[in-house]
Amino acid sequence: MTATCIILDIGGVLEITPKTGWVQRWEERLELPLGTVSERMRDVWRAGSVGRISERDVHWEVAARLGLGAPQVEDFMADLWTEYLGTPNEELIAYVRGLRGSCRLGILSNSFVGARERETELYHFDELVEQIVYSHEIGVGKPDLRAFEAACASLDVRPESCLFIDDVAVNVEAAQAAGMQGHLFEDNARTITYIAAHLDAGPLVPGRVPL
Repeated sequence: MTATCIILDIGGVLEITPKTGWVQRWEERLELPLGTVSERMRDVWRAGSVGRISERDVHWEVAARLGLGAPQVEDFMADLWTEYLGTPNEELIAYVRGLRGSCRLGILSNSFVGARERETELYHFDELVEQIVYSHEIGVGKPDLRAFEAACASLDVRPESCLFIDDVAVNVEAAQAAGMQGHLFEDNARTITYIAAHLDAGPLVPGRVPL
């Protein structure tokens, strides 16, 4: 329970995920007003992020709400996953890979139903870290404190021994509220420096006052 621990986000950290404009292209193709897809699908996206809907039912809802046939639904979801999965942040992934055995390693991700299978196939995050906690599998997402508690429990570590890295400020602030160290990801160089400093400091021990 005193091991030093690094927990990372996926999208925007381990994956580079710029906006691709796919939603707007579909709205143009379907001659829908700007914002229609988000308005019609908002509750489905939310349900998928906390595991309240299956992938099959997501496809059914897309078809019903946007008036798409089966081939169009497949194309629509392919565009969604292309943006969602982005490309691997090779430099950071390589650095984290080099940490294996020197600290506990985990992932905490706000996700969507189907993410584990796709990210495992593409990026092998299951081989990079010891535990991956997905919001769609635990039923709650960041910045809810229960998400951070679940990540710590999965690794059997204390929050104060963990450094959490995310590209969203409110999630970093929530991690700090949960008792973790937090770092807002902006670029690889600063993040790697911050991780190294955390590891050099070592795990906190109850009763020991940090210098």
